[in-house]
Amino acid sequence: MARMSSATRTAVGTSIAGGALSALSGAPHQLSHLFRGRFPTVAVTGMTGVGKTRLADRLARRTSAESTVEVGSATMERRTRRMAKGRGFRFRVVPGDNAATRLGALDEVFHDDPVDGVLHVVAWGHATARRTAGTSGEAVATREELLAAELEDWTITAHRIASMALRRDKPVWLVIVVTKTDLFPDEVDEAVRYYSPGSGSPFAAKLDELRSLAGGARLSVDVLPMCTEPGEATDKAARKDAGKRCSAMLTALESRMGQLSGHA
Repeated sequence: MARMSSATRTAVGTSIAGGALSALSGAPHQLSHLFRGRFPTVAVTGMTGVGKTRLADRLARRTSAESTVEVGSATMERRTRRMAKGRGFRFRVVPGDNAATRLGALDEVFHDDPVDGVLHVVAWGHATARRTAGTSGEAVATREELLAAELEDWTITAHRIASMALRRDKPVWLVIVVTKTDLFPDEVDEAVRYYSPGSGSPFAAKLDELRSLAGGARLSVDVLPMCTEPGEATDKAARKDAGKRCSAMLTALESRMGQLSGHA
């Protein structure tokens, strides 16, 4: 059998080593891509007081601390939901206060480490009013003022979503989550319509503008209602009925997120 020359053996060895190094160098990227496919990242955005943290906690099957629910957070919070078959979601809850920490969180989820989907939380003017830092007493705001603040918040977020969608090579999904529907049970359909594309509302006009900027093929939009967990003040029968409605809404949201992320 012919023997390889020293030069040939060296060349073959170099080739094998190079191939192994290339495979190893590509492994982290491949593993990261696989992990991201199984655990897509979801930004939870919206103005302060709409219930972002509570929603993320429910989706992650985590119990909120009362202080967090009442006061909110000035920093980005992270949650992870682990499900069957090695799948799940990673949630990034963006602070609602218009502060440097909020702007930094928006940069992170829409530019530095772009998310795969967005849950934008709204409350149809029923957000819990928050006091300005350094002031005392109860916060008071009319529904019209809360709707105006919500629209201002959405304008800022929508621009970030459009910019991210244009840079991505795959579609981005957006779900407008209308929370606190237990506060207006007879007007849920009207509230959902207010936030739906093409409805003619001020919010819908900004949403239509976002879809135009991003391109219809790059951004999918859903609008789903959500309610808070039934409180202790209601009687047992009413609480049970409210609990069923809230659970059904949460299940519908989770199902849609699974479909949009390729889990279903």
